[in-house]
Amino acid sequence: MNKRKIVYIVSDSVGETAELMVKAVLTQFSGEDIEIQNTSYVENIDNIIAEARCNEAIIAYTIVIPPLKQYLDQTAQEEEIVAIDLMTPLMSAFSQTFNKEPNLQPRLTRKLDDNYFRRVEAVEFAVKYDDGQDFRGIKRADLVLIGVSRTSKTPLSMYLAHKSLKVANIPLVPEVTPPDELFTIPKNKCIGLVITPDRLNEIRKERLKNLGLASQANYANVDRILEELDYAEKIMKRIGCPIVNVSGKAVEETAEVILSMLKKDKMKGYV
Repeated sequence: MNKRKIVYIVSDSVGETAELMVKAVLTQFSGEDIEIQNTSYVENIDNIIAEARCNEAIIAYTIVIPPLKQYLDQTAQEEEIVAIDLMTPLMSAFSQTFNKEPNLQPRLTRKLDDNYFRRVEAVEFAVKYDDGQDFRGIKRADLVLIGVSRTSKTPLSMYLAHKSLKVANIPLVPEVTPPDELFTIPKNKCIGLVITPDRLNEIRKERLKNLGLASQANYANVDRILEELDYAEKIMKRIGCPIVNVSGKAVEETAEVILSMLKKDKMKGYV
């Protein structure tokens, strides 16, 4: 009876990269009964070396902590164990080609994954609390955007969500009383968006045109626009929040202005 073959995967991080690489190689050896044993966040490898020696196994590893890697390489050589470094050759190629030294820090991939999931959560938040759909999002948000219709509240919310910020946005309409929650959050967590009447008139006319509606509708009426802007300005002054003029600005430009304001507030200890 053939002895079952074992591959030990050893990593000072999660070990997902090494496992994927080993499984990719195993697909080229169909019919072989090979067991994979994954050890993550390893700090001591003596037991694994002993098991690998007894089982005549292979050790495949992704270890970037220099002393631990050196110890594994040296011990595996002394014990005549096949130990394959899956990361160093590629890191060396990067280092030589780009003339830059690697960080040699474990678990950086996990940090990247955490950032990814924070962005996903922020995007889901922006969708859920878009356009005043649920006022409960105001207190949970990192930032609340307020303004009249067509001041880029939604695209700004989504753009900032990709910066891992949870953003809620609330439309300001003269006929609708703003939620009480707006007046209870720290004023620096709320941003008022304003725009010139002429520019808003152009944008709304274009919007009506795209919808196949008459450009003379009240939505694009200059008097109505002035009324809305005046109402919005009064609400913003009441809150005491910072105000950003979006006239003639791309979403990215406005977002950078907002991010700069948040950075200054963070440095001052406000957020």
